[in-house]
Amino acid sequence: MERRTFIKHTAVVSASFFIAKDLFAKPGGPVYGHNDMRYRLDTKWGQLNPLKNPVNDCHEMVQDSKGRIILLTNETKNNILIYNKSGKLLDSWGHEFPGAHGLTLAKENGKDYLFITDTNRHQVYKTSLDGKILMTIDCPMETGLYKKKEEFVPTETAVADNGDIFIADGYGLQYVFHYSADGKLLSYFGGRGPETKHLDNAHGVCIDKRQGTPSLLVTDRTRNCFKRFDMQGNLKEIIQLPGACVCRPVIKNDYLYAAVLRSPDLNKEGSGFTTILDKNNKVVSNLGGSEPVYKDGVLQPMAQAEKILLNPHDVCVDNDENLYVAQWASGKVYPYKFTRV
Repeated sequence: MERRTFIKHTAVVSASFFIAKDLFAKPGGPVYGHNDMRYRLDTKWGQLNPLKNPVNDCHEMVQDSKGRIILLTNETKNNILIYNKSGKLLDSWGHEFPGAHGLTLAKENGKDYLFITDTNRHQVYKTSLDGKILMTIDCPMETGLYKKKEEFVPTETAVADNGDIFIADGYGLQYVFHYSADGKLLSYFGGRGPETKHLDNAHGVCIDKRQGTPSLLVTDRTRNCFKRFDMQGNLKEIIQLPGACVCRPVIKNDYLYAAVLRSPDLNKEGSGFTTILDKNNKVVSNLGGSEPVYKDGVLQPMAQAEKILLNPHDVCVDNDENLYVAQWASGKVYPYKFTRV
């Protein structure tokens, strides 16, 4: 394992902060991470002309079936930027999502669709890959939970194989809502409260099929954990991540990836990193974070160790197992790429 005994700082024009550089990195850029999940960083991968294709907060990213990398930003000059894996801009669209926050790729009859959550408009949209809005889901007033639609602030969606939609109201009342594929409300669970089944900052949701039986992983960001629920909303497991204010969980093969917005809590700006968990939900690598340490089977508090990221908001894993990291409130930087080594 390479050891970072000396740190050299290099200025990054687009980021307005410094990158801790590994003295022992191989040619081609510094390498970050732990164990066999190590990556070479490219801070200029997604950089574009900000006068032509600006970004504000880079919120989330997905890869479509053509291998393209799709970025969602709340910059209404171009809410969607579509790259190839080399960082070349292929397309852009979207002017109607001032609160663009969550981006999920779903497949229906072999075709790709996007689900976008907008925290300003208090809605969720299903769109085609070229931006046509196909369905809109509004605040579920019929539940009696909300006094006004502005209380519904959806942050993320997950879509099951049968088309059912799960929406996390991560900046609102903290419920996860279950809809049919055609947008009919079926049930809900969670909500803000003191019990373990409750949620606080339910920022992300995804469907986890690594153990065979599908389940829902939901972010409980202020409590530094993910919570596993069955598909009916019953709490089954808590994955403790001390020191890590995690964003949405991202599953790729046997691994769980997540951007850690800040550490140890949401009050410390510019303290983020990226974490990777194995099939048993054990942290095996942190990019820009401290090396994961377990004592008597308990994960010890994690923290930022190298300032390569400020406030990372999402991780996209491509079909070559490279990572792309989008950042929030980080000087309007474009996404970074981490190439696995």
